Amino acid sequence: MNREEWLKERKFGIGGSDAAAVLGVSKWKTRAELWEEKTGRRKAPDISDKPCVQYGIHAEEPIRQLFALNYPEYEVKHQENTIIKHPKYPFLIASLDGILIDKETGEMGVLEIKTAEIVSSMQYDNWKGDKIPDTYYCQVLHYLNVTGYSFVKLVAELKHEQDYQARKTYTIQREEVIDEIKYLEQEEIKFWNEYVVKDIRPPCNLPEV
Repeated sequence: MNREEWLKERKFGIGGSDAAAVLGVSKWKTRAELWEEKTGRRKAPDISDKPCVQYGIHAEEPIRQLFALNYPEYEVKHQENTIIKHPKYPFLIASLDGILIDKETGEMGVLEIKTAEIVSSMQYDNWKGDKIPDTYYCQVLHYLNVTGYSFVKLVAELKHEQDYQARKTYTIQREEVIDEIKYLEQEEIKFWNEYVVKDIRPPCNLPEV
């Protein structure tokens, strides 16, 4: 698909960037806003011209090439504007930054690339140690579910203005997060079938007390 076709196709399903909103843990979008987008009541905001977004777009290919150099044990594949659909639930879709193939075992994995500008200590805390921000964690769980792949390698490039830059790589094994994958799948199916298909506004997610 060309980019216009790809963007249009993404409207007819739940993608990785929608997963956190389905669970009510997205920093950028509520469940109601996601529902309004999927039912055609509103257009997703166009953020493609923002400097941080443009940086991420242009940085993706160099980071992917650098990953291939640092991890020669994997074959790295990528094709732009490609959508993978869940074999049982075709409204669950994925567009990957890369597909990994372990040269020794043949196991397949997801390569996910993130670039983030750190402007506060609270933002940095989200990436400390083995932590991954909830939005991105939900995204890679979604990709594991859609593809059925065995693992994820998430590469995060963290920038703090001009005086600090770090690149971190996280590994998530499918077998270690299978319960979270099942829960996310359950909630996404419910969101699509009960609210989008039936055109019923979803209730807001209230925090647990």
